[in-house]
Amino acid sequence: MNSTASELSEGFPPQQQKPPGLTKDMRPVPDHGEKSYRGSGKLKGRRALITGGDSGIGRAVALAYAREGADVAFTYMPQEKDDASMTCALLEATKRKAVPIEADLRDRDTCDDVVRQAVEGLGGLDILVNNAGFQMAREEGIQEITDERMDRVFRTNLYALFWITRAAVRHLGRGSVIINNSSIQAYEPSTTLLDYAATKAAINNVTVNLAGELGPKGIRVNAVAPGPIWTPLQPATQPVEKLEKFGQDTPLGRAGQPAEVAPAFVFLASESDASYVSGTVLGVTGGKPVF
Repeated sequence: MNSTASELSEGFPPQQQKPPGLTKDMRPVPDHGEKSYRGSGKLKGRRALITGGDSGIGRAVALAYAREGADVAFTYMPQEKDDASMTCALLEATKRKAVPIEADLRDRDTCDDVVRQAVEGLGGLDILVNNAGFQMAREEGIQEITDERMDRVFRTNLYALFWITRAAVRHLGRGSVIINNSSIQAYEPSTTLLDYAATKAAINNVTVNLAGELGPKGIRVNAVAPGPIWTPLQPATQPVEKLEKFGQDTPLGRAGQPAEVAPAFVFLASESDASYVSGTVLGVTGGKPVF
């Protein structure tokens, strides 16, 4: 059963998973909009590629896009096959095309191949959502950030965004959209997430810069900056003791659901609603400031 807002305000029971984490093992199970999201045809006939679309915010966005009429390709890690299968079932229930792509985005050639598979599977590309991300909270100082971990964070969050976007741009035309997943960490960085926060600040810069480059071609580029959202990344990368009060430092006093973030991605993808919106970072943070 999906969790409610009141449950999230009460904190989370002790739990821990190995990265990248799985939805079915979370308590409570996140809400991706399975029962609540109703589409109205805002993305009818559009074709979207979403990285990291198997779970969390990525699954919620994929489901919302499909219910708005879009065909969706999404990537997932090999360890996330169970989550990917569930996402695929949700998309297929909307009668829209679903193209699941198993991929580790830390490799440039793989990123090129992901775009190729998405374009072939969907018959083209109109929307790119760079959502895949990785973090690993740690209590030690910078001297404890290993090269291996730093490489994983930067390749997943930043390098892959460049590689995927570079490969996708040649397939995007006037009216196409790129949406990047930033974070409140770009504005209020936690000392325990030094490397992760750095990548999110960079993503904000990339978003504004790329909007300037692609605007003359009629391609809009924006980002969404979520606050603390209940996804598999949390029990897989946060200390157990941090989960008890996860999200309670927001003005709304709780963590958010993936389903509460997805409408921001729909808005930015919609030509009818956001045709003059580009170079913007839209905060969905429970009241935390994004400036």
